[in-house]
Amino acid sequence: MSTTFTPGLRVAETTLITKDRILPLQGDVAVSKGQHLLAEEVVARTDLPGKVTPLNAANVLGCLPGEVKKSLLIKAGDKVEKDQVIAVSKSFFGLFTSKLKSPVTGSLDSVSDITGQLILRDPPVPVEVEAYIDGRVTEVFEHEGVEVQAVGSLIQGIFGVGGETYGCIKMCCGSPADVLDAAHIPEDAERKILVGGSLVTFDAIKKAIDLGASAVVVGGFDSIDLRKLLGYEQGVAITGSEQLGITLILTEGFGKITMANRTFELLRKNQGRKASCSGATQIRAGVMRPEIIITKKDVSHHIEAEQEIAALEVGALVRIIREPHFGALGRVTALPPELTALETEAKVRVLEVELESTSERIVLPRANIEMIED
Repeated sequence: MSTTFTPGLRVAETTLITKDRILPLQGDVAVSKGQHLLAEEVVARTDLPGKVTPLNAANVLGCLPGEVKKSLLIKAGDKVEKDQVIAVSKSFFGLFTSKLKSPVTGSLDSVSDITGQLILRDPPVPVEVEAYIDGRVTEVFEHEGVEVQAVGSLIQGIFGVGGETYGCIKMCCGSPADVLDAAHIPEDAERKILVGGSLVTFDAIKKAIDLGASAVVVGGFDSIDLRKLLGYEQGVAITGSEQLGITLILTEGFGKITMANRTFELLRKNQGRKASCSGATQIRAGVMRPEIIITKKDVSHHIEAEQEIAALEVGALVRIIREPHFGALGRVTALPPELTALETEAKVRVLEVELESTSERIVLPRANIEMIED
């Protein structure tokens, strides 16, 4: 039998989930190995250096660069307030005085005898890294962060925007084909992860934001509405840093696309349970998928190994990622080993898929599908 490894979305009811929670700069780790954590708990802290502001002191004071240090009323490392006089220079036998005021609140970072320039730095920016998932600390990286593990359900999406968030899952639609409009957004949406069907409208997203919802998980979203939501055209980049007031995760793609039944039923099964989710997406090198994670408290964290990457073989569940069947799910029914010529005359390996929705069997390039963990 011909097999190959194909990247794809994971929709797993029970799997081992491992997350590295790492600081952007070295700092202090606040937890210890073996400690059980809630998603909201801080695991590490650090301070990012503040913004730098250069100031040509020699020019303002009317003195030579080498004379700036003698004119300073403070020294490197001292804190300063905005508009505080930090240097005084006298000229013409003391008849004229020039004063230099700090343009920012922060500290004096350095003084140059060559250019007569001061470097002022804003106050440091505190950064805290949270656990993100309810789990156990399995590794501590000194001054850097920790590894957190849990057992639970993992659902990956196609595309998302917005950062990490938490909340209880609330189903807002009765079937994976339903449209999530403003009328379906409940008044008790605050801190909830709202689950829709095939599409969410722009008005529904705005209402969810106004009501304080944590996230919306849905099959599809109109690309024009996404541009309206972001305020700009989304290019090929990493998402997840958007400040929208909500995280949006698309499980199928753009447009009105029925959510995969397996995904919808897994979310429905976990209604009312706490989940962690992130809209961070990167579709090029170092693929990153938006995700929903529902950890299980009643399952031991001691799992010996991750599940092996599934091989593409007959019977595998796949999703088609190219038109004209974009978003459709199906089962692989044949994997011809020989190369097949396409209409473009290119010769590629193909596979035969039986569509779940219509039972129709179609032949398409293997590059046009991605696997879904079954």
